Amino acid sequence: MLTRRGAVAAAAVMLALAPLTLRAQPAPLPDKPFAEHRIVLQLSDGDAKKQSLVLSVANNLIKAYAPDRIALEVVAFGPGIDLLRTENINRTRVESLIAQGVKFDVCVNTLDTIERETGKRPAIIPSATPVQVGVGHILSLTENGYTLVRP
Repeated sequence: MLTRRGAVAAAAVMLALAPLTLRAQPAPLPDKPFAEHRIVLQLSDGDAKKQSLVLSVANNLIKAYAPDRIALEVVAFGPGIDLLRTENINRTRVESLIAQGVKFDVCVNTLDTIERETGKRPAIIPSATPVQVGVGHILSLTENGYTLVRP
């Protein structure tokens, strides 16, 4: 039998733990109001197999959840920006995923560094979204309800 003092103590413990069990839901996205999942795929590797894997993961997620049920961003920085170069052999796959609602972000800091080192800025597909700091953008997305996956 629970005494009054025990009941008050139990209630106090439950109230103290309540913030730990409740998780704030992220606000709906303007371009994806029905998204149930938010995923950010990190691409920081210039390896063609790794790039192909990221594209396959994005494609599989779109198939599994339908484009309107998932918000999916691929953030490319460092050698990973090679995927978004205009001459990349996977350009058609990238553009197909963009047409299905996947957002591809390219790190401006990486582009600036390449331009400084080589004297030429890499040509990037026009549909890629420039973000100043790729890692910073990933951090911002994860703070706003996205789950980071690094295939």
